[in-house]
Parts: sequence; structure tokens; C-alpha cells
Amino acid sequence: MANIKSLCVYCGSSDRGSPTHHDAALHLGGIMAKAGIRLVYGGGRIGMMGRIADAVMERGGEVIGIIPQFLEQVEVGHSGVTQLIVTDNMHDRKQKMAEMSDAFLIMPGGLGTLEETFEILTWKQLGLHQKPIIIADIDGYWHHLTELIDHMIAESYAKEENRALFQVIDSIDELLPALSAMPAFNTDVEAKWL
Repeated sequence: MANIKSLCVYCGSSDRGSPTHHDAALHLGGIMAKAGIRLVYGGGRIGMMGRIADAVMERGGEVIGIIPQFLEQVEVGHSGVTQLIVTDNMHDRKQKMAEMSDAFLIMPGGLGTLEETFEILTWKQLGLHQKPIIIADIDGYWHHLTELIDHMIAESYAKEENRALFQVIDSIDELLPALSAMPAFNTDVEAKWL
């Protein structure tokens, strides 16, 4: 796990989520700061993303926020992070987040989190990266997502080995062991389409 220095966290920007999810966000921030893992995230000061950033910083950790200009202009950018990078658009934001991260963690969130999840999974499937992807299924939040992927496999729109693109954890306490144990994914792109 020594090579995981930066963790990209995809999560919701809403404050309306479950208290269990918010507690998990605070716990995650503590674990990351204690382990010396830098947070790379969407740069917001609100919702779960703001909670995680605050928790990392309160414990002396480093936080890199990456936010598109149009969101930063409406004052949702977190001005208290270690570094706030402002991009021209959402595409540049996601690319920069991926470039600056050694692994990815998907926490509960909405449509934006879902879109980021499928994009980073697809990039891995295509061989654009081999970084670990962990889905935090807090209180079964992502259960239907993993069922959907199983359905895609059953219907032959995805291959069985696509299950190895990610690992599911049920608790934030499982994060560091999961990152340590994550196997490499076969990035033979040609084999994926034949």
C-alpha cells in the first residue's frame, strides 16, 4: 500500500444523505489523514465532499480540490483546502482528478458520482489506467449498482472479468486492507472486444 499516496474520492455534494453516510465520510477523513494519504476530490465545500475534506484537514492531512470554473464562481469551491485547482470544464476536472490519484474510492452520491464511477471503470477496462477502484457500499447504498453490472454480464454486454475492475467494501475500516490486496487488472484491450 506504500504506493497509494493520493486517493480520489467520488461522492455526493448533498447534505441530505443518510447520517450513516456522513459518519462514514468523517471516519474516512480520519483514516486518510492518519495513513498520510492525500485526498483528491471535486473541490466542493458542501455535502459529503466538504465533510471528507474538512475531516482530512482537521487531522493535518493534505487536500487537493479540483473544481470547474462555473461551480467555483457560484461559491461552492472550498477555499480552505491545501490546494484548489480551477479547471475550464467538467471534462478537464475529471481528467485532472484521475491524473493526480493513485486509487479511487466511490462513496454514496448522486448522478455525478454515478457518472464518475462508470467513466473511471471504463477507463480501466480500456487499459487507460490500472489503479485500484473501491466501491464503499455503506448500508448497501451501491447494492443495485453491483446488481446492474452482474445483469450486464448475464446479458453478455459486459464480460465476466469486468467484476475484477473494482472491489466492494461494506465499511470504511476495510479501505486500507482492500487497497493493499487489490490485484492488477488485465489491460489487454484487444481481448476485451473479441
